[in-house]
Amino acid sequence: MQHLNMDLSKRVVLDSNTIDWLPSPLEGVTRKPLAREDLESGHATSIVRYQAGSHFSAHSHPMGEEIFVLAGTFSDEDGDYPQGTYIRNPPGSSHRPFSTAGCTLFVKLNQFDVNDTERVRIDTRAQPWQAGIGGLKVMSLHDFEEQHTALVKWPANEVFQPHRHFGGEEILVLSGQFEDEHGKYPTHTWIRSPHLSEHHPFVKEETIILVKVGHLPV
Repeated sequence: MQHLNMDLSKRVVLDSNTIDWLPSPLEGVTRKPLAREDLESGHATSIVRYQAGSHFSAHSHPMGEEIFVLAGTFSDEDGDYPQGTYIRNPPGSSHRPFSTAGCTLFVKLNQFDVNDTERVRIDTRAQPWQAGIGGLKVMSLHDFEEQHTALVKWPANEVFQPHRHFGGEEILVLSGQFEDEHGKYPTHTWIRSPHLSEHHPFVKEETIILVKVGHLPV
């Protein structure tokens, strides 16, 4: 499967719960592709599952790798990363990942600016929330130039102001159900909204989302 959802000027909404797991080149590692440039290289966004005891061979990340651990514990030669860990491996980095007990990950490959070289490891379960607009709570994870990545916690019945996304917006719903005038997005729904898209989001139940803004073509 090649060139899946690679028109970055188009809005994409995928409930990953409805997508079948597909095999990877390594036994015990399966994937749900969300966007992909080529079969095994280039720009890719996926949900990835490691069965217990599975491992990936050593490999490099030409244009970086970004991971959020959705379930279980992900590991490499530098440490163990439990559920809720946010990871950035900069361009040119390499590692040998595995999972002893199994894990599920949200993974973005080869999407970094070449100058975005910060290595990041954040256990979000151990970090404080900061006050955001209205009743929102925010946990900043990474900033680079106009790109910002954060967790946002929405209390039940919160309504945010209508707004436009300069440089686009990308959301993965981590818990609860996110909503706007376009639809309802349950846990593990992925939403990519292009430059200058706009919406009026709200929730009815407490909801946590992983958000990246300012990284899509303008």
